[in-house]
Amino acid sequence: MIEAHSLTKRYGERIAVDDLSFTVRPGTVTGFLGPNGAGKSTTMRMLLGLDAPTSGRAVVNGRSYAEHRAPLHEVGAMLEARAVHTGRSAYHHLLALAATHGIPSRRVNEMIDLVGLRAVARKRVGGFSLGMGQRLGIAAALLGDPATVILDEPVNGLDPEGILWIRNLLKALAAEGRTVLVSSHLMSEMALTAEHLIVIGRGRLIADTSVAEFTARAAGDLVRVRTDQAERLRGLLSGPDVTVTAQEDGVLLVTGLSSERIGRIAAGSGVALAELTPQRASLEEAFMELTRDAVEYQAPAAQLVGAGGEGRTA
Repeated sequence: MIEAHSLTKRYGERIAVDDLSFTVRPGTVTGFLGPNGAGKSTTMRMLLGLDAPTSGRAVVNGRSYAEHRAPLHEVGAMLEARAVHTGRSAYHHLLALAATHGIPSRRVNEMIDLVGLRAVARKRVGGFSLGMGQRLGIAAALLGDPATVILDEPVNGLDPEGILWIRNLLKALAAEGRTVLVSSHLMSEMALTAEHLIVIGRGRLIADTSVAEFTARAAGDLVRVRTDQAERLRGLLSGPDVTVTAQEDGVLLVTGLSSERIGRIAAGSGVALAELTPQRASLEEAFMELTRDAVEYQAPAAQLVGAGGEGRTA
């Protein structure tokens, strides 16, 4: 389990993390999301004892990282996959890490096979592609068979097969009862991998909820209705706090009423419905909506699209 208690980190006058509290529980893949500059990397560094908080406390499996006698067995982390001596081979990099904790060499070989690096295990890391470096970083994180795993952007540089592999790996780790915290900018991938989300902006907590609740919160109570009596139903649904918008023939978008209430009104008036669907925002749409005021770095709209559809400045 990972616990952040009122974590605050200041760099001079700038507050990178501001009184942040959350808990990451075992058995679930938890996505750690936020716009650029939100404080995600700083928070993960404090969880791992790499940065000291200005105030507050970070606890992993009941202790601060520095208090663990054999941290690789407790917490496996990948914050920067390429932070490896480029002259070493993948095998000797993992072997050196294993030696610090008395981990047998057979575990090194197991991890090399797990991440699919057997063919290049004896080659120098300096010649690795970004995706190969990511795989090596994940192998290092799992080397000590830790109860808690913290990964920052693990799918960077991976091809579609690699992305599917890491998705299934993370789910399998959670299914074994491990605590899994994953930071990513790929909303589509987080929607397929994570069950729970911790979202921050400008160093503060925005949401600590399930993926389903997060997307529902952004979508509100929008309901899509299709019927061959659209105009009649539109009149039946009208009210001071209800908005009904006609789409293509026979389709209405309704806000201000639940799908259950709409169904009852239609049934009570003899209006047959062909479709009654509560709308759900995608994770990307929900993220954009709920972090809109927390975006620190945002290009002016005029710079985003220029002549020919290409981004260019005036």
